[in-house]
Amino acid sequence: MTTAHDPELTKAADDVNGSGPPVMLPEPEGAIAEAQAGGRPMIVFDAVKKVYEPNVVALEDVSLTIDKGEFVFLVGPSGSGKSTMVRLLIKELEPTSGRIIIGGRELGRLKKKLVPILRRNIGCVFQDFKLLPNRTAFENIAYALKVQGESSAAIRSKVPEVLALVGLSHKGASYPDELSGGEQQRVSIARAFVNHPPLLICDEPTGNLDPDTSVGIMQLLYRINQTGTTVVMATHDREMVDKMRRRVIALEDGHLMRDERRGGYVNR
Repeated sequence: MTTAHDPELTKAADDVNGSGPPVMLPEPEGAIAEAQAGGRPMIVFDAVKKVYEPNVVALEDVSLTIDKGEFVFLVGPSGSGKSTMVRLLIKELEPTSGRIIIGGRELGRLKKKLVPILRRNIGCVFQDFKLLPNRTAFENIAYALKVQGESSAAIRSKVPEVLALVGLSHKGASYPDELSGGEQQRVSIARAFVNHPPLLICDEPTGNLDPDTSVGIMQLLYRINQTGTTVVMATHDREMVDKMRRRVIALEDGHLMRDERRGGYVNR
């Protein structure tokens, strides 16, 4: 895998962690990267419906397109369908009807053996961090590389770089219970971003954090977005959505109610 120096990533690391050596991260590869190069939309939902048994409609006829490089908020009350949409994107769920296309690949036609390859091109950040409690910050990030077959040499190179990016070079030997909530979320982001995925999906990443810590996490996600990574974030963080004024997709009772290019948490 080739690496390329990205000045935006270097700037992000400097902003978070002070001046230091350039951050080198791998270029995206695979089908999603091909979509980036070819100008296709990153995500397409085409009349997607999802019904849970018995007859609970989570999404109803949702159609939308998300282009590469966008930063998109998914908003709506609990039960509106945000988490269902996230789980559909990572192929944890299958739609009842309709099509979902990521990077030009229709997920419904994707062979089972290719699902791990799809997921290697999608970084995921969750509200509860999902860190392995008996592994250090370094080891948590390294584990994400090991399961993808990365060599020990690549792991020794990549993990310190991404720890620097998120401002945690000094915390690599710390276990999750020795880190603050904000630091644990930074490790989670580092793990999701260590392979520089073209698509980053975040499900309530600031939900368990105080407002000041949330601001730092959002700044980090914004900087990652500025490198070209598409970011889709499900959130209840009204203040953050109103401040950032990025694209807002609002769901309610499984229906797409609003799609604004520079929207707020609620329609004004």
